[in-house]
This record gives sequence, structure tokens and C-alpha cells, in this order.
Amino acid sequence: MPIVDITMIEGRTAEAKAKLIAKVTDAVVEAIGAPPEAVRVILRELPGSHFGVAGVAKGPLKPPGG
Repeated sequence: MPIVDITMIEGRTAEAKAKLIAKVTDAVVEAIGAPPEAVRVILRELPGSHFGVAGVAKGPLKPPGG
């Protein structure tokens, strides 16, 4: 059973996430011949403040407790 784990910054629509899941499933089926019902896709969404690139957070940082 293939499992694909995707982590991304939050903010996309339910429709966009559903499309992503469908397209990733199709790609796995095409690439390795797995049956679609065996493919699992996990979406993990992070606030931008929990994701950084080159030492810079991609969202506003909040002070502790704030």
C-alpha cells in the first residue's frame, strides 16, 4: 500500500486539496501500477509561522501566549 505524505502551508481550498489528492493518486497508479484503492494520501497543513525558508518564516510569528 503506497502512502504519500504531503506537508504544505495552510490556506488552500477544499476543492484544491481534493484535486491534489486525486492527481497524486493518479500519478502513483501510473508510476508503479498500484490499484487506486490501495493508495493513501496524507495532507498535513502548517501555519506559515511553522515553516521557514532560508531562515525566514513564511507567515507571521506570534509571541508565546499571543
